[in-house]
Amino acid sequence: MYKVRTLNNISERGLDKFSCRDYELGSEISDPDAILVRSQQLTSDDVTPSLRAVGRAGAGVNNIPVADYTEKGIVVFNTPGANANAVKELVLAGLLLSCRGIVSGIDYVASLSDQTDKSELNKHVEANKKRFKGRELKGKTLGTLGLGAIGSMVAEMALQLEMEVLGYDPALSVDAAWRISRRVQKMENMQALFSRADIITLHVPVLDSTRGMINEETLAYFKDGAVLLNFSREEIVGNAAISKALDSGKISQYISDFPTLDLMDKAGAIATPHLGASTDEAEENCAMMVSDQILDFLENGNIKNSVNYPDVTLERNDSGFRLALTNQNVPRILGNVLSILADRNINVIDMLNKSRDDVAYNLIDIESEPNDDLVDALQDIEGVINVRVFDESRS
Repeated sequence: MYKVRTLNNISERGLDKFSCRDYELGSEISDPDAILVRSQQLTSDDVTPSLRAVGRAGAGVNNIPVADYTEKGIVVFNTPGANANAVKELVLAGLLLSCRGIVSGIDYVASLSDQTDKSELNKHVEANKKRFKGRELKGKTLGTLGLGAIGSMVAEMALQLEMEVLGYDPALSVDAAWRISRRVQKMENMQALFSRADIITLHVPVLDSTRGMINEETLAYFKDGAVLLNFSREEIVGNAAISKALDSGKISQYISDFPTLDLMDKAGAIATPHLGASTDEAEENCAMMVSDQILDFLENGNIKNSVNYPDVTLERNDSGFRLALTNQNVPRILGNVLSILADRNINVIDMLNKSRDDVAYNLIDIESEPNDDLVDALQDIEGVINVRVFDESRS
């Protein structure tokens, strides 16, 4: 029986995928095969001898020490795109907040709560509504920095609003490129994007290359009075630079999903309380997606949507046994593995080997059942991190 430790409130629709016959789930399991988590911070102390996988029900993995887990052979999964629609819809709210006097108008109406006469209320409203006059999104230029699952959906939404859409993504994948409309104008660099856009929306992950990328230097490329939306990650934006840009009028508004002390009560700054993925649908989608990935990994060794190991999927044979071997990405390890199998007259039915940065992952289907002696021999190969054995395939 597999053991899965669940942290935070993982949607029941995801947890229901684990059968009671084969899985034990709970928040107090001390030595799990896998951990399911949303926002709780994990550390090296959460690593136990049996732990092989961590599934994050969401896209970001800032709460997981990925590099440390990689060295220990722990595969970290996330759920890219599962909450994309929820974030996209919140970006729409941000776009509307940026061009219409919605927040100030709501605050004004709330200030009239002491009115008791309807005609007087209407008089006040009609006399003051001009204070909250805004602009339409139609015809404005949106610059989308990052064109992945969320950015591409935001770009398509903006096109439907009849906006002009510019896009830039230095790490655009082939799959992502297929999702992007031909009407999105591709920029050569982010400076070109910033200089042409009326509104800029950020959709990039937190990496060493993106941390603090919106700073005084990059803000200088913005059109005077531009609007910046950040529904991606707080760390991408330098708050001191934003405050200075708001004071100077370089940007007219900064709308984000990340409240910060530096920008509290700052004129032009509007923040929502990290609502991007906070919908019932997004939480269910993330939980179901990460549960499917953990199930396939624990039962078949397949990897999909890992942030630290390569995607590896090998169809199970109707008969035979499977080995999953994790190793450092150095020469001759796979050759040593195959030599050990050959020395024991073990026939390889099928296999797949892929690497990612400093690690590699192998799925090897063999005809005969592996014994402890074989597993020990494979584990003793220099550079091998761990070896897992799967029961005979169930057709």
